[in-house]
Amino acid sequence: MSLVMRKSPIEYFNAAKWIIRRECRYLSNLPEVAENSEVVEDKPPKGRKPRFLNPTLQYRHVYPEFLPDPNPKFRNSLREKLERADMLKRRSQVDIPEFYVGTILAVTIADPHAQGKTNKFVGICIERKGCGLRAEFTLRNVIDHQGIEVRYELYDPTIQNIQVLRLEKRLDDKLFYLRDALPEYCTFPIDMDPEILPEGSPVPVNTVQVKLKPRPWLERWERQELKGVSNIEEHLKEKDRVRRELRKTPWEKFDLMKDYRKTIPIEDQTEIWGEVYNQLQQMRVSRKKMSKQRTFTAPKTQLG
Repeated sequence: MSLVMRKSPIEYFNAAKWIIRRECRYLSNLPEVAENSEVVEDKPPKGRKPRFLNPTLQYRHVYPEFLPDPNPKFRNSLREKLERADMLKRRSQVDIPEFYVGTILAVTIADPHAQGKTNKFVGICIERKGCGLRAEFTLRNVIDHQGIEVRYELYDPTIQNIQVLRLEKRLDDKLFYLRDALPEYCTFPIDMDPEILPEGSPVPVNTVQVKLKPRPWLERWERQELKGVSNIEEHLKEKDRVRRELRKTPWEKFDLMKDYRKTIPIEDQTEIWGEVYNQLQQMRVSRKKMSKQRTFTAPKTQLG
C-alpha cells in the first residue's frame, strides 16, 4: 500500500517562485538579494553637491511674459526677439517688481484729466495673462461699496510706478470668484502702507478661503476645482451636484499632451533666459543699491 504525500499550496507557490527566479535571472543585471536581507540605499558620497536645475529656469515664475505663446500658430522668432529687447528697455525705465496673482499692488499712471496729472489705484491682482508686449494684469478693489476692476498692460508707457504693498500668492491661479465673494475679502485702503519681507525669504502663500454670497453667481463656481472657496456646498441643490458630477473630467490630469501644449520646451526656455538673464540680473542689483542709498540717511552733525 503506497502513501501519497500531498504538499500544501504554500510549498507549491514557493517552488514555482524559485523556478521562475532561476529561469529569468538573466533578464536582470542586478545581483540576487536574499528575501530576508535588508535593502541598503546607496547614499551619495560626501563632498559631492546634488544636481539642480538651471537657476535661470526659475525665472519663468517671476517673468512669465518673456516666454512666448505655446501655440505654434502665434510663434514668430524674429518678433519675439524684438519684443524681448523692447521689454528690457522698458524695464530699464520703470521698475516692474515681482508679483503674482493674489499680490496687492499700487499702480500709478499718467492721466492728463486727473488732478496732478496722475492717477493711482490700489487693488489685489486677480489675473495675470499674456506674453510679450501683450502681457496684462487685472486689479480689483471695493470702493464705496462698489467693486472696481482695472486692467493694465504691463508694458504700457503711461505707467509711472508699480509698487508691491503685500507680496503673496493664493491657492488658485485666478481669483475671479472674488466678484461673488463678500466685499471684505477684496477691500483695501488707498493709503495702504507696504509690507516689506526680509531679503531672501520665500514668497508666502495666503491659504485664506473666502465665502461666497448667495446665488445667483457670475459663473458656475461649483464646476471649477477651487481651493480658495469654503462655502460652495452650502448654496448648491441636489441637481447642481448631479450636473457637476456629470461634467467632471478627472482624466485630464493624466493627459501629458495637454500639459505639453500649454508649456514651452525646456530647450527654448534655456535659450530665452540665457539671452535676457544678464540684463535682468544687472537691473536687479542696481535697483537694490539705489534702494539702499534712498533708505540711508546721514546723521546730523551736532554743533558745539
